[in-house]
Amino acid sequence: QVQLVESGGGLVQPGGSLRLSCAVSGSIFSMYAMGWYRQAPGKQRELVAVISSGGGERTNYKDSVKGRFTISRDNAKNTVDLQMNNLKPEDTAVYYCNLNNWSTGRELASWGQGTQVTVSS
Repeated sequence: QVQLVESGGGLVQPGGSLRLSCAVSGSIFSMYAMGWYRQAPGKQRELVAVISSGGGERTNYKDSVKGRFTISRDNAKNTVDLQMNNLKPEDTAVYYCNLNNWSTGRELASWGQGTQVTVSS
C-alpha cells in the first residue's frame, strides 16, 4: 500500500512562492509517473502538473500554471516537489500528489491528506 505525505503549504501573498513536497513510501516510486493535483472549494480535483517515470525527462502542466510551476522528482529520496512561483489567488486549493497514469492523467493510489495553499493579501 503506497502512502503519500504532502507538505509545504501555507499562506502567501499574491506574487509569492511556495515549494511543496510529497514523500512516497515503497520501492516502486521510480516506476511511476507522478502528478500534483489540487482541489479548490466547491470544485473538482484537477491535475496541475505531471512528471514521467524514471528520470522524469517529460513534464506536462495545466495551461494556467505553465511558466509559474515546476515539478521535479528525486528517486533516491522518493520525493516529488512542486515549485510554485508568482502565485495567484486562483491557485488557492488543497494540493495532493499521486502516482499518475501518464496516458489518462488519472491517479493510481489512495489520496493523502493534502497540503493547503492559500494565496491572499
